Amino acid sequence: MRFLLGALLVCCSLFARAQNSAPLFAASLPDQSNQTVALADFRGKPLIVNFWARWCAPCRDEIPELRSVARNHRAKGLTVIGIGLEANLPNVQDFIKAYEMDYLLLFAPVEGISLMQALGNGRSGLPFTLAIDRNGRVVMHKLGKVNRADLEQAAAAALK
Repeated sequence: MRFLLGALLVCCSLFARAQNSAPLFAASLPDQSNQTVALADFRGKPLIVNFWARWCAPCRDEIPELRSVARNHRAKGLTVIGIGLEANLPNVQDFIKAYEMDYLLLFAPVEGISLMQALGNGRSGLPFTLAIDRNGRVVMHKLGKVNRADLEQAAAAALK
């Protein structure tokens, strides 16, 4: 019984930690032009946040779906943010053009792992996607590749 109660407490604490978007809004990261963007500026807005890297095959597979969801829901107020765990911005520029990544891209080559962990991704795996509603609640999080249905469901939850 104690084991079951302990396991339940660990599970619930991990879930609660994953529901806390405060670490995201405390971050400031460079964009493609190396201009610092304060994520606090996005507080109160529905978001889909996707952590990615060029070398991550599932990350590359998600890009067309992220691009589509960003375009389809932009007028409703949804912002899609890609946070790349990338350091070499000149090489990343070619990748961004090749994959037509037209949503907001920020970069966290050093702090990206700790930011993902603070947002509930204890494995630090990629891709990692969050949906955050207007109240700052994480309404969806997924470690691993998301598909169009996942993203549409995430967008709907974030826009509620």
